[in-house]
Amino acid sequence: MTVAVQTTLATPAPRPVVRSVTAVRHLARGGLLTLAALLLGLTAQLLFVSGLQERAAQHTAYDSLRAQLALGTAPVAQTDQQGDLLAPGTPVAIVDIPALHVRQVVLEGTDSGVMTEGPGHRRDTPMPGQAGTSVLMGRAAAYGGPFEHLDELAAGDTFSVTTGQGKAKYQVFGVRRAGDPAPAPLDAGKGRMVLLTATGPDFMPGGVLRVDAELVSAPAQTPAAVIRSGTLPESEQPLARPGGVPWPLVMWLQALIAVAVAAVWAWHRWGRHQTWIVFAPVVAVLGLQVATRVTELLPNLM
Repeated sequence: MTVAVQTTLATPAPRPVVRSVTAVRHLARGGLLTLAALLLGLTAQLLFVSGLQERAAQHTAYDSLRAQLALGTAPVAQTDQQGDLLAPGTPVAIVDIPALHVRQVVLEGTDSGVMTEGPGHRRDTPMPGQAGTSVLMGRAAAYGGPFEHLDELAAGDTFSVTTGQGKAKYQVFGVRRAGDPAPAPLDAGKGRMVLLTATGPDFMPGGVLRVDAELVSAPAQTPAAVIRSGTLPESEQPLARPGGVPWPLVMWLQALIAVAVAAVWAWHRWGRHQTWIVFAPVVAVLGLQVATRVTELLPNLM
């Protein structure tokens, strides 16, 4: 008797689809590369590049203001010669603090963007040297930290501010932190200046430091105020951040992410050395651009 044996050939298992896994890996590695570029760019921006940017901006502002002082066209009010409000970032004065070895061009406005280029003059206060209380604000750490050592000033120290109306001299009479009493109200016709910066560790502002100084030279003519006290937007207050959607940051961040993903893809297609040569400079530049936009969102006194 013959027994028929039926054999069944086993069908080979289908090969796994790896494209989706590879795509996920590309995205993950691209994300890690983006994060690394952001962290390195932010560190370089805060510690090194921002100071160089502020120094370059100060040179440009000084040349502009010096020419205006020579021509007698430097701004002396909240408005220009045509009656329009001074544009934010307009150079308006030079503050010289010998005790701190500080000599900086003061710009009009106190939002974070303006103060990446130097100390700012609060727009709803009189110009330095005029009657009333003028307020100057400066960063404590980033972008050169022009007011980093402001807490080292003591009663009796003097400093000067040069504007289109000449040189005004001030003498410090007090240093205030949170909770300290405010000085007595200013007498009519007298001048005072308040210098502001952040307190706390570098890049971690915890409060506001105020240095009060009285005008010891003759007050200059004080034009009528156009911007009333208390009417400034929140972005120009101490320790404020910019408002609105940071569209430049969004655009640069999108570009960085796209290039990072492309770099990971090229790593597998071209090879390691070719990818480094082509993409490393691009990723570095984009990371620094993103870091610059990020630092502009930080508190204006930091």
